[in-house]
Amino acid sequence: MKNRRRNRKVYAEHSYWQSYSDMMAALLLIFILLIAITLAIYRQKTSDLDRTRLELSTAQSRLDETIADLEFSKAELEKSNEELALSLAELQQAYEQAALTQEELNNAYLEIENARQELTTTKQELQDIVGIRTDIIGALQSAFSNSTMKVDAQTGSITFSSDVLFRYNSALLTSESKETLENIIPRYLGVLLQEQFRDYIAEIIIEGHTDTDGSYQSNMELSYERANAVADFCLDKNNGLSETEITQLQKLLTVNGKSWSNPVYQKDSEGNSTEVVDMAASRRVEIKFRLKEDEMIKKIAGILAQE
Repeated sequence: MKNRRRNRKVYAEHSYWQSYSDMMAALLLIFILLIAITLAIYRQKTSDLDRTRLELSTAQSRLDETIADLEFSKAELEKSNEELALSLAELQQAYEQAALTQEELNNAYLEIENARQELTTTKQELQDIVGIRTDIIGALQSAFSNSTMKVDAQTGSITFSSDVLFRYNSALLTSESKETLENIIPRYLGVLLQEQFRDYIAEIIIEGHTDTDGSYQSNMELSYERANAVADFCLDKNNGLSETEITQLQKLLTVNGKSWSNPVYQKDSEGNSTEVVDMAASRRVEIKFRLKEDEMIKKIAGILAQE
């Protein structure tokens, strides 16, 4: 009985240390387990941290790229704004120029219309002048219908043979020629100086011509002196023209000497001009007129140049 109790006591003590050892082993195991778990957690956290750092680095790179893109976009936007402002300024200038151009165009249209109206008026005046020439020539032909003097149907001029008016190489009118002139001059100039024609006459021309015999200068002097002798006769109030007509004639009269610069040539059997000078026909004094059509043509040319 005593031995049993003693053994139980020993056993009981032995069981106590064993439990203590087991407990320490368990604690150690728990500690090791905690360390392992802690290491595992540490490694996991470290891994997560590294991954997070990588993600942050990637995100930072993307952020930097985004910032760079934003800066580029900002620069592009500013450039676009500048271009837009420039375009708006150019557009405004274009609008102003368009308005100015429209105004200039309207002014041009107005000028063209005015020029067209002026051209129409001038054209009508020129047509009137052309009609006046026909009327004057008709009136002259009618005035000389019963005379041997012929009026040129194209120009309305009349021609006197120098052989009839003057002696050879002379510029003095013969008494016979004065009678001829007294019969011709008042009728011819009387038509030109009529009120209905006078305002259309720009010039009345008395022109002397010679044949080709002699020098050009001597014939120039002779042709002018003969034309001037006829002009003096026309301006003499005793030869048929009234003082009023003489005053009007003085404003219009021009005297020219042409020497032999415009000779008359002989014609063949078919009426064609040859190269042979008709000496007698070349010695002549012509009286002709010029209408104001030259001035009208210049006026029309000026209007056309402006248009």
